[in-house]
Amino acid sequence: MAAAAYFQLVRWDRPAGWLLLLWPTLSALWIASNGFPGWHLLAVFTLGTILMRSAGCCLNDVADRDFDRHVKRTANRPVTSGAVSVKAALLLGAALALTAFALVLTTNTAAVAWSFAALAVALVYPYAKRHVAMPQAVLGVAFSFGIPMAFAAVQGRVPLVAWLLLLGNLFWVLAYDTEYAMVDRDDDLKIGMKTSAITLGRFDIAAVMLSYGFYLLIWTLVLASMSGLALNAAYAAGIALAAAQALWHGWLIRHRERAGCFKAFRLNHWLGFAVFVGIAVSYALP
Repeated sequence: MAAAAYFQLVRWDRPAGWLLLLWPTLSALWIASNGFPGWHLLAVFTLGTILMRSAGCCLNDVADRDFDRHVKRTANRPVTSGAVSVKAALLLGAALALTAFALVLTTNTAAVAWSFAALAVALVYPYAKRHVAMPQAVLGVAFSFGIPMAFAAVQGRVPLVAWLLLLGNLFWVLAYDTEYAMVDRDDDLKIGMKTSAITLGRFDIAAVMLSYGFYLLIWTLVLASMSGLALNAAYAAGIALAAAQALWHGWLIRHRERAGCFKAFRLNHWLGFAVFVGIAVSYALP
C-alpha cells in the first residue's frame, strides 16, 4: 500500500506527463547533434526527463496539498490524503533531482551550469499559481528547458535557435496545460487559484488553437531556415500529423466538458511524438 502511494505520487502510472517533456527535449537533442546524438546523451536526457518530472510532482503535490483537497480530480493525491507525509515527499523529490543532476554531471560544464537555471524555474512554478494570472506560461518555460539543456550538452553553448525553439514549445505547453486547466476551472474558481483557463474566459478555446498554431509555425520556420535539416517529406508529414491532432483536440474541447478537455490534454504527447519522429527521420534520410 505504501509503495503504491509513492508510485502514485511521482505519477509513474501516468507516463503522459514525462512524455510531454521528453519529445521536445529529444527533438532538440537531434537538432543540436545534426542527427542521432549517441546512446550516452540519449540515456542521460531520457532518464533525466523522467526523474525531474517525478521530482516536480513531489514538490507540486506538497505545495498544492491544501488546494488539492478542494478539487475533485486531485482530492485523493497521496500527500493531500495523508498517505505520504510532506517530509517523505520532499525527501523523495530531492533524491530524484539529485539523481538527475548526477546524470548531468556526465555531460559537460555548460549543461551543468544551465541545469541550475532549469531547477530554479521548476521550483518557482508550483507557487506561480497563487500570484501569476497565466501560470501555464511559467510551466511552459519549465517544460521547455530541456531544449537549451540539450544544445548545451551537445555544443557547449546555447545558440539563438535553441531559444526560438523554446519559445515555440512554450506555446505548445500553454495550449495543452490550458486544456488541463479547463478540466478544473469550476473548482479553481471556488478556491481562488489562478489559471489560464480562468484568465482567458470565453477566449480559452481560441487561445488554445492559436497557441497550437504558433508552436507549429515557429518550429517549422526555425527548422526550415537551418542548413542541417531539409524541410523534406518526412518532417512535413510530422508537422501535418501534429496539426491534424491539434484540430482534433479543438474538436474535443469545443463544449468545454471535463472529459473532452482531459482527453485532449492526456493525448497531447502524441502530437509531440509526431514532430519528433518527423525530425528524427529527416536527419536519417540521405
